[in-house]
Amino acid sequence: MRDKFRNLSLDRIDHAILKILQKEGRISNNDLADRIGLSASACLRRVKALENNDVIDRYVAIVPQTAAELPDNVFVQITVEKQTKEKLAEFERSVKNCPQIMECYLMSGDADYLLRVIVSDASDYERLHMDVLTALPGVSQIKSNFSLRTVTKKTSIPFK
Repeated sequence: MRDKFRNLSLDRIDHAILKILQKEGRISNNDLADRIGLSASACLRRVKALENNDVIDRYVAIVPQTAAELPDNVFVQITVEKQTKEKLAEFERSVKNCPQIMECYLMSGDADYLLRVIVSDASDYERLHMDVLTALPGVSQIKSNFSLRTVTKKTSIPFK
């Protein structure tokens, strides 16, 4: 995936567009063009090129976890029994089907995967642990850590 963007050259105008769109995804093209210093048509061409090259993956509304009554974050380290390509792919497919698993990373180090799950409370996590996490394919060990509070959470990638 990293190589996908290697030959793509983003200039300062692309960076400016991305900085604004990450914070104001619903800004009109005319307002964006004015802020960047481009004509509306040139700005739209730039945005469409960023979308077509998957630099802009999608547009979303960021909803606080508390709105869904899932205020707690639990970071879960998972070790799997076998690290074959097939077993890892099966695990990863299953993880993608669980709505409370917000992030999943293949890791180096002691655990194979690090997950961030969101839950309403400790009993909700117990249910998720017993019904979902232990049932994921190939799981041999689970270690969990509850977040006490979120200090910072960013949604924007920094551009110069």
